[in-house]
Amino acid sequence: MDKMKKIFSHWEVFLSLLLITEIVIFGNLNSRILRPNIFLGSINDYSFIIIVALFLTFVFLTGGIDIQSGAIMGLSSIALGILWKNYNLNIVVAIILVLLLGALCGLFSGIIIAYIGVQPMIVTLGGSFLFSGLAINISKIGVSSSFEGIAGFPESFVDFTHTKILGLPVLFLIILAIVSILYIVLSKTSYGRQVYLAGVSPNAMRYSGLNPKAIIASTYIVSGFGAALAGILLTSYLGSARPDAGNELTLPIITTVVLGGTLTTGGKGGVLGTILAGFIIGFLKFGLSMVDVSTQYLNIPVGILLIGVVALRKIKNKN
Repeated sequence: MDKMKKIFSHWEVFLSLLLITEIVIFGNLNSRILRPNIFLGSINDYSFIIIVALFLTFVFLTGGIDIQSGAIMGLSSIALGILWKNYNLNIVVAIILVLLLGALCGLFSGIIIAYIGVQPMIVTLGGSFLFSGLAINISKIGVSSSFEGIAGFPESFVDFTHTKILGLPVLFLIILAIVSILYIVLSKTSYGRQVYLAGVSPNAMRYSGLNPKAIIASTYIVSGFGAALAGILLTSYLGSARPDAGNELTLPIITTVVLGGTLTTGGKGGVLGTILAGFIIGFLKFGLSMVDVSTQYLNIPVGILLIGVVALRKIKNKN
């Protein structure tokens, strides 16, 4: 019992053991899963969820929530296509502008939440409708319909997310780079400490001469930037810019953050738990598909896993 409590006290350790257990079980059920090219290649399928979830962790640490990430991904994707194909911008310049667009979307919501005091759920729900609506409407500028998307991107852009470096998918390396940078920001910088403090006690920040409103608003900028980055990478991976690129990813993204151990009330958690949770969810779906479980049932075990694991943690915290 004491060993179990110790494991649960270090959530990342528990998640690591859970991931290893998944790999062992599915590896025994289908040995093809453990082939390096198949195992590593599966990461591409859920890497975009992990990328957004890593940035979204900042919002959750302040006690907020952001359900507009999928809409920002779609807006970023189609905006990239429009800027490149219809306005003939260099693809690098277009990428920079789209990243700025994502950050501005986050800033818009962050200001309303932090400075006006509207509940994050309401603001970001409205934002999801707003940004998805904008994505559909600006897609009419393109030469193709919103359902067909915009294709014909430069080969270097499309090939980027399909390349490997030292045998590792470039998307996996991007995830590692992002989690390293964000971990340093949260654990080693004054800004990171203020993000945690904003989730624990914004009043204490005010008494200390700090500005919790600015910190809270900034986390939505971080989240918007992350969603735009994921939208760009997804466009590269698919080879097509679509306004609905991230429509179905919002709930998996939030699930990843919650399973990763970041409290919805703020003040506790981090990106290490988020990345582990992302791999757990992604590999669970991949493993089930590799043992011939129908795709229509793949979300059921994910829901059971999330509820079960979080319930166990809650029981542990009460004891």
